[in-house]
Amino acid sequence: MIQAKTVNQQYLTDYEVHLYQEERSQNTVQKYLRDVRKFLEFLDDRELIKAEVLVYKENLLLDYAPSSVNSMLAAINGFLEWLALPLCKVKPLKIQRTIFARPEKELSQKEYERLVQTAEQQQNRKLSLLIQAICATGIRVSELQYITVSALHAGRATVRCKGKNRIVFLPKELCKTLKSYCKEMGICQGAVFVTKSGNPLDRSNIWKMMKQLCADAKVAHSKVFPHNLRHLFARTYYKIEKDISRLADILGHSSINTTRIYTMETGTKHMQQLERMKLLYGNL
Repeated sequence: MIQAKTVNQQYLTDYEVHLYQEERSQNTVQKYLRDVRKFLEFLDDRELIKAEVLVYKENLLLDYAPSSVNSMLAAINGFLEWLALPLCKVKPLKIQRTIFARPEKELSQKEYERLVQTAEQQQNRKLSLLIQAICATGIRVSELQYITVSALHAGRATVRCKGKNRIVFLPKELCKTLKSYCKEMGICQGAVFVTKSGNPLDRSNIWKMMKQLCADAKVAHSKVFPHNLRHLFARTYYKIEKDISRLADILGHSSINTTRIYTMETGTKHMQQLERMKLLYGNL
C-alpha cells in the first residue's frame, strides 16, 4: 500500500501532465493539485487507504459546504484513479437540488448598472467595459482573452475551453465601443483587456478590481465577482427566450442541469404567485 510520504513532487508533476493531456483547463488543473496537496498533508506519513479517505471526507464536512466537499472529493478520486487505487475512492455527498437562489448572492440589474456607473465615475474605463463585456455576452472570465481586436471586427470570438470550441457573438454596440477603446489605448492586436505589461487580465486581477467598486456602488461584496455577471446574463436571456437548451449552448455547458443553476431566482416571484392564487379561505 502506498504511504502518503512516498507521494512526492514527482507524482504531482506527472499527475499535472496527465490532467493537461486530458485537456483540462488550467484553472481546473491548479484546483485539483491544490485539493490533492491538502489531502496528502492531512495523511502525513500514514498509509493511503480508503479508511483514511473516509475520515478526510468527514473532516471536510466540518469546514465546507457539501458542494465544495464534492468538488474536493472529485479531485481526490481522480488522483486515486490515476494512482491505480480505485478501491480507495469514496462516494460524493448526495445533495438535493436547490430550486431557488440565495438572495444574498443574486446580482440584480440595478446593482449591475451601479457597478458600471461607479467604474465610470472613478474613470476606470477598462473595468466598466470589462464588466459590460462579460454581462452582455455571458463569456467566462477565463475566456476574456478571446475577445481580441480581430474578434471585434468579426463580431464574434472563437473560444477554446475544456477541449471544446464555441462561438461567442459580440453585440454591435459592444464592438463599436471596444474598438474606440482600443484606438484610445493604442491596442492594435491581441486581447482587448490587458495589464500594463500587455498580458491578458487574469481572474485574480479582475476579482480584485471589481471588489474595489462595492462600497461606492453600494452593492454587497457577496454579490460582486466575475462569474455572477455570467449568471445575470443567463437569467436575463432565459426571461426573454425561455429556451434552456439554447442557453446551455451559448454558455458552453455540457449539461442542462448546470444551466438550470444559472437561471435560478430567489423565490420572490414564486411567493408572489402563491399569494395571487388565493387558495386560503376562512379563519386559519
